Amino acid sequence: MIDLRTPGRMLPLALLLLAGLGSLSGCVERRYTVRTNPPGALLVANDEEIGATPTSRSFTYYGDRKFVLMLDGHETQTVIQPIKAPWWDNYLTEFFTENLIPYTFRDEREYVYQMVPSSEPSVDHLLENGQSLRTQAQSPPPPRKGGFFGNLGF
Repeated sequence: MIDLRTPGRMLPLALLLLAGLGSLSGCVERRYTVRTNPPGALLVANDEEIGATPTSRSFTYYGDRKFVLMLDGHETQTVIQPIKAPWWDNYLTEFFTENLIPYTFRDEREYVYQMVPSSEPSVDHLLENGQSLRTQAQSPPPPRKGGFFGNLGF
């Protein structure tokens, strides 16, 4: 029979018990997948290049993500995508789901975006815009107002 009253025997038992409890800790895995139609668009999330769609990324914190989708022959899309926390991962319950419950919670999100083909402007439209810009650049700026505040740019 083991005598637990001696101090030398309590420490290994306590460490073993602590290690056993540590192995029962919970875990939360968060991941989002971005798909485009047609596939192959370059995904830039929060100013970081992720790769060609479809692509997945793990994340730690919930909140808004800025997605920029670029594909040749299609318009570049900028999307602010909110990623809201599920009911089991809020301020009151996250300590339990992250640390105490011996279960791995998985939160997987999928976002699908339709890429819009770019429209080619007509040559006449481009020439007209270029001529109007040339006219604006060649005309002198309007005169400043006089007086003390006019000299300051007001």
